[in-house]
Amino acid sequence: MSIDIYVCWTVERRSTKGRLDMRVTKAQAEQNRAHIVATASRLFRERGYDGVGVAELMAAAGFTHGGFYKHFRSKADLMAEASASGLSQTVARAQGLDPADFVERYVSREHRDGRSDGCTIAALGGDAARQPADIRTEFAAGIENLLTALQPQGDTPGDADQRAARMMVIDMLAHSVGAIMLSRACPDGSPLADEILDVCRKEILASLAQVNSDQLAASSPET
Repeated sequence: MSIDIYVCWTVERRSTKGRLDMRVTKAQAEQNRAHIVATASRLFRERGYDGVGVAELMAAAGFTHGGFYKHFRSKADLMAEASASGLSQTVARAQGLDPADFVERYVSREHRDGRSDGCTIAALGGDAARQPADIRTEFAAGIENLLTALQPQGDTPGDADQRAARMMVIDMLAHSVGAIMLSRACPDGSPLADEILDVCRKEILASLAQVNSDQLAASSPET
């Protein structure tokens, strides 16, 4: 009987140790996956979805090519997850900024030249339009979250003021993204690339100032 008890205790101890090892391995696997996603997000923004292959991407992350399929079913799955990650970074950076501050930072040479760390919408929006629906769905969610982050708070949901504020933010974001994309399409350091940014930033800020002026006038007791 004592032998049976010893055998059972030994099996249980080994089983418990095995579960512990599995938990540690799973935690490390999750860290590795997150690192691969972060690396892919930067490389895709820098080179486009088709500009970097799985083998190169895994090497940049410090892993072998064969390890890719332990984490992802396909490159398309990684593209969708990396896009979501990059979009969430853009939303986080926009938190707490009013539209004018956002434009000053966004429509800038620093942003234009920093593709790998910049906005995923400007870097990959053109590519995303030709990708499967799951990637475009991630972009739609990311854009919606960014609009929410930039829209002035305090309006009653569904009222005319909130709708006007949303229209303003959509217009501002579309012009800002377009300015970066046009500027990047020109040769690096070309006068036109800088001119596009300067003109667009000035015009967007002027438009925002006019909207604010009109809102103040509309809310004035004298009106």
